[in-house]
Amino acid sequence: MLDLHRLRLLRELKHRGTLAAVAEALSYSPSSISQQLSVLEREAGVPLLEPVGRRVRLTPQAEILVAHTEAVLERLERAEADLAASLRGLTGTLRVAAFQTAALALVPDALSLLGEAHPGLRVEVTQCEPESALPALLARDFDVAVTEEYPDEPIPRPDGIEYAELGEDEMRLALPDGAASEATLATASGLPWVMEPAGTASRRWATRLCRNAGFEPDVRYESTDLLLHLRLVERGHAAALLPDLVWTGGAPAVRLVRLPRGRHVRRLFTATRRGSGAHPAVRAWCEALARPLRERPQDTLKEFADGG
Repeated sequence: MLDLHRLRLLRELKHRGTLAAVAEALSYSPSSISQQLSVLEREAGVPLLEPVGRRVRLTPQAEILVAHTEAVLERLERAEADLAASLRGLTGTLRVAAFQTAALALVPDALSLLGEAHPGLRVEVTQCEPESALPALLARDFDVAVTEEYPDEPIPRPDGIEYAELGEDEMRLALPDGAASEATLATASGLPWVMEPAGTASRRWATRLCRNAGFEPDVRYESTDLLLHLRLVERGHAAALLPDLVWTGGAPAVRLVRLPRGRHVRRLFTATRRGSGAHPAVRAWCEALARPLRERPQDTLKEFADGG
């Protein structure tokens, strides 16, 4: 009989890439992980790892075992969900990953709602961009991840993850106060820009938008921190493309311009491992997270934004 604990270690190696990473995540020593996997090889009767330089990789037979382990773990998560649903109150710990603007605009209200309804549930939140959150979700570092999708930039859909749409978030051009009175995206062509780093979905979308308007943006500042983007615009150093969630809790201190007709709305999602989405704690969190977005007044920035 194959040992489930050792199979989980093999699965962890598949997702984390190295024995050292597995050891760090699980608070074991690398030698202990290696010994357990050697025992699993004897149980399976086939080689499971092969050396590649200083690292190891899974053999085809190990990949077969990992696929079956995923199915077993999914079934166990469904069992945990059914067990939790049979109880009166929600307890335990829910681990959440959320990107910056969702963490700022949605998470505090969701925590308040969930704390009132389920005081016995502990929620741990880590700010984490989707590129890192989704692999960590698969590795069971988180139970729920909040992710985003920009127009024509579909998010990765790793096998084993299910998605539920939270809502939409409009993107607008943010300009320093001294910008031209009849500002459009094209009139911002001569300004310095702040954008997220090259290779991110946000950066690809923003660059394509500027090119469609007839210019190559002069990107002088790069950061994943949208509050830094906002500060640079406020101080007159750059133009930026900012989502409406940035303005939650206060009126804009910069000039906003609605983008030209077309695809300028990002979509927000929750992501869960297959089998865990039915867990009452996960469902309660996703509902609490969606509520402030759903109840937000339509186009709250209309009076601050020029037409595009």
